[in-house]
Amino acid sequence: MTAPPVALTIAGSDSGGGAGIEMDLKVFSALGVFGACAITALTAQNTVGVLGAWEAPSDFVGAQIRAVLDDLPVASAKTGMLASEQTVLTVAQIARERQLRPLVVDPVLLAKDGSCLLSQAGLAALREELLPQATLVTPNLPEAEALAGFPVDSPEAAGRAAAAVQARGCQWVLIKGGHGGEETVTDLLFGPGHRSVLTSPRHPGGPYHGTGCALSAAIAALLARGQPVPEAIRAGRAFVQHLLRSAISLGKGSRVLHPREGTLPGKRGESRGES
Repeated sequence: MTAPPVALTIAGSDSGGGAGIEMDLKVFSALGVFGACAITALTAQNTVGVLGAWEAPSDFVGAQIRAVLDDLPVASAKTGMLASEQTVLTVAQIARERQLRPLVVDPVLLAKDGSCLLSQAGLAALREELLPQATLVTPNLPEAEALAGFPVDSPEAAGRAAAAVQARGCQWVLIKGGHGGEETVTDLLFGPGHRSVLTSPRHPGGPYHGTGCALSAAIAALLARGQPVPEAIRAGRAFVQHLLRSAISLGKGSRVLHPREGTLPGKRGESRGES
């Protein structure tokens, strides 16, 4: 039997199973990738909101990452909730020293219920130290505003924000438009010599929990399987669209995604642009 590729997720744990490490590992498995993890925080969380969060010591986060890298053939990695300035700095240092590539940075700053998940000092460290190590950064609109330092309230502003984030040293930037109110969700992709607009229908019946984690994890898994960045992004978006169509209501709050083995990306959504 051929060994599957290995992907590493560095993120927080969601006790409700709908986001974070738990969602990442489900997505890796569904896409035929062996998942390893480094846990940055524990959260008391469900489909309604975050009730509490406890940071893991940054030295322990670093020890987890090094333990994985010393033993397993990691083909890609992603970050989610990093919880503290020191953990951001630790992850950035290891990524730089160990050439942890490709690296997908999902800059988790706020929970869906508005809870703050990273301090201003942590945000500054993410901008200055981690973004230069990233192959791809996947901010939603509020996160793009925080990273760029100005409002992102129009397609033109989104383009300026993508350019500002890319100028920090990352290779690719995907600004996700799911927080907008339009019937069509519009994402903006910037890369080396590449600009494109990716669209997909907005699914009714929300809100949904864990979509950002699922997308970044799917892209990381597809990168581990050898897909180039643009193809991995398009296939990852199609995969999440499939999960949204089959989302389920388990609790009292947001609907949850349910990735499982055999759920492969399709070819939905449209794109336009040039490269």
